[in-house]
Amino acid sequence: MFRFKRAPEPTEPVADTQPLSDNAPGVDAAPETPRAGRSRWWWISRGVAGVLFAFLLLIAWLAFTAPLSKSLQPVSPPQITLLAADGTPIARNGAIVAAPVKAADLPDHVKQAFIATEDRRFYEHWGIDPYGIARAAWTNLTTGTTQGGSTITQQLAKFTFLSPEQSLTRKARESLIAFWLEAWLSKDEILERYLSNAYYGDNTYGLRAASMHYFHRRPERLLPGQAAMLAGLMKAPSSLAPTNHYEAAEKRMRVVLAAMVDAGYMTREEAAAIPPPPLDVRDGNDLPTGTYFADWALPQARSMTEQGYAAQTLTTTLDARLQLAARRAIDSAALGSAQVALVAMRRNGEVVAMIGGKDYAKSPFNRATQAKRQPGSTFKLFVYLAALQDGWSPEDTISNAAIETGGYRPKNSGGHYSPTITLEDAFARSSNVAAVRLFQQVGDEKVIKTARRLGITEPLPEGDPSLALGTATMPLIELTAAYAGVAANSFPVEPRAFPVEEKGWFARLLDGKHSLSKSQHAAMEKMLRAAVNRGTGRAAMLRSANFGKTGTSQENRDALFVGYAGDYVVGVWVGNDDNSPLGRVSGGSTPARIWRSFMQQALGERAAPAAPKPRPEGPVQPLDIEGLDQIPDGGLPLGEGNRLRIEDGTAIITTDLNGLPLDIQLDSEGLRFQGERTLEEARRRIEREAEAPPPAGP
Repeated sequence: MFRFKRAPEPTEPVADTQPLSDNAPGVDAAPETPRAGRSRWWWISRGVAGVLFAFLLLIAWLAFTAPLSKSLQPVSPPQITLLAADGTPIARNGAIVAAPVKAADLPDHVKQAFIATEDRRFYEHWGIDPYGIARAAWTNLTTGTTQGGSTITQQLAKFTFLSPEQSLTRKARESLIAFWLEAWLSKDEILERYLSNAYYGDNTYGLRAASMHYFHRRPERLLPGQAAMLAGLMKAPSSLAPTNHYEAAEKRMRVVLAAMVDAGYMTREEAAAIPPPPLDVRDGNDLPTGTYFADWALPQARSMTEQGYAAQTLTTTLDARLQLAARRAIDSAALGSAQVALVAMRRNGEVVAMIGGKDYAKSPFNRATQAKRQPGSTFKLFVYLAALQDGWSPEDTISNAAIETGGYRPKNSGGHYSPTITLEDAFARSSNVAAVRLFQQVGDEKVIKTARRLGITEPLPEGDPSLALGTATMPLIELTAAYAGVAANSFPVEPRAFPVEEKGWFARLLDGKHSLSKSQHAAMEKMLRAAVNRGTGRAAMLRSANFGKTGTSQENRDALFVGYAGDYVVGVWVGNDDNSPLGRVSGGSTPARIWRSFMQQALGERAAPAAPKPRPEGPVQPLDIEGLDQIPDGGLPLGEGNRLRIEDGTAIITTDLNGLPLDIQLDSEGLRFQGERTLEEARRRIEREAEAPPPAGP
C-alpha cells in the first residue's frame, strides 16, 4: 500500500550567499538604477563644471605663456650702434626694426597683398581655417607642391610666442594661442601685429623697416608693386630678398599679383600693368656686427635700453686712439703661433681698450673676458697684501731656502736661493719658496679673503699652498680689475663698457668699498714698483712711475704682465689655446714688452697713432705702420730731392714737379696734393713748351 508524503508548508525564500553568474540560465539581471540623490542632471552639471574649470586653467596658462603684450614687442632685439668715446662708430648689432604700422593708415592694396597670399579668408575664420587646411592638403596631394594652411593669426602666434620646432605639441599650442588672440584682439589688431613683426630678409623685421630698407618709402605710401614684392617675401625671406635675388623676388611678386586678381582685389589688366619696382637701399652698413669689445659690451647695452622698436646709439668708454695703440703693440710682438689678450682700463674700471685674440675674424672667442687661465705669480699680489694687513712690512725677512720637506716642494726660477730675503726683494724677484712660506704663515683664509675683497669671484681652493703661485684660474679682466683696485685704493672695481656718473662724497661713504691704510698702500706700491724697476718686470719699465707684476704658470703655459701707470691699468696675457707650453716665453718677456709698448703710447712717451676722425658712416682705419714714429724730424730720404715725413698720422712726400716744390699727402681720407700754384705753373710750362716752335735744323 502506498503512502503519500505531505508536502512541506511554503516558507520565505532563502537568499543564496553566492552571486549568480551573468550567464546563468534562466536568470534575468535586474536593471541598474542611479544612486539615490545623483540624477543624470547631477552628472551633466559636474561635466560642465569640469569643462569650465579646464577652460579657466587654459586661460590662465595662456595669460602666463602667451601674454598679449608680447605681440607688441619686436621678435628680434633692435639694432644697437656702439660708439667709441670720441663718437667713432665701432660696431652695429641687432635687427633692423621700426615702429609698428596701423592698419587704418595703410592703403588697401598693401593689406590686400598679404591677405590674398597668406590668408584669403582672414576676416571669416576664428584663428584656424579648416577650409584653408583642406585646400592646402588637397593641393599638396594632387600637385606635388608644398602649400601651407596656417592662417595669419597662426603665423603671428608661431613667430611671436613659440619656437621654430616642428612637432604636434607646438602645432597644438599654436592653434590654442590663435584662438586666444582672436578672442581678445580685433582682426585689424592681429593684422597690424603680424605685419609689424614678420621677417622680410636682410636682417629686417616689420613692414615699416622693410619698406624703408628696400624702397626708402614709408609703408603708408607703398605702391602696389612694392607691396606685392614685400608680401611675396613671406614665403622665403632670405632666398627672395630683392637685394640679392631680385629676379626671384620679381617672379614671386607676379604670383602675389595673380592671387590679388583671384581674390577680386584687382583686374588682370591692372596687375599686368604694374612694373617691377626699383630698389632704393640707403642703409648700407660697413660696420662690423661684433668686435672683442663690442661682444663684451653688448649685453650691458641691452640691459641699459628699454624694450621696443627704436634703434639705439650708445657711447662706450672705448678710446679709439688707445685701441689702435693696443693693436699696434700686439702686432709688433713676436707671438709665433701663440694667442694674446690685452685689457686696459682706467682706475675706476672704465675699459678703454680690449684685444681678445690675434684675429677676431678667425676666432671671436674673447681671451680677455672668457678664457680662465692661471695667473701665475701675478696672484702673489693678494698674498703680499694679506701679509701687509697682517702686520708685515717690505723690510721684513723670510726664508728663501729651498723647500725640501712636505708634499709640496716648489722651486725658484733658475734655482736661485738664499738663507733669507726681504719681502720687497722676494716680490721683485718673484721668489716662489718665499711666497709659499709667507702664504702659510699668513694663512689661506686671509689670502682668499683679500682676493675676494679685491673682486676675485672664481673658485679659490682652501688648504692648497700652490694657490700662492697662482694655480687657480680666472679671467684676465677680473685680475686686471683687482690691480685697478690697488691703483685707486678703492675696491672692488667693476669693469664696465659705459661711463657711469661719479658718486658724490656721501654716496661713496655708503658704497661698501674697501681701501688700504696709507702706509699699507704705500708699501704695496713700493713692492710693485720694485718688481718693474729692478725685478722680473724690467722689460716693462717706463720713464713714468710704473707698478706691476709678472706671472708665469707651470711649464710656461701662461705668461702675464699686469700693472698700472698714470690713470691706466693694463693686463696682458700670452698663451696657447690648447694650454701647451710656450717654450721660453715668460711674463717678463713678451707680455712685459707689449705692456710697455702700449703704455708708452698711452702716456705719450712714444708717438701713438693719430686718433681717427669721427665718421658717422663707419669706422676709420688710419695709417698704422710700425716704425713710422721713428722717422726723424727731417724726414726720410727717398732719392734725390724727395723726402718722407709723418705729421699727425699723415704721410707727406715732398718732391718737385719741373723744379717746383710739391707735397703729396696720404692719409685715411685718400691722396691729396698741396700746391695748387705749383700744379698750375707746371701746366703752363707744359703748354708753353708744346706751343714753342721746334728748334731750327742745322
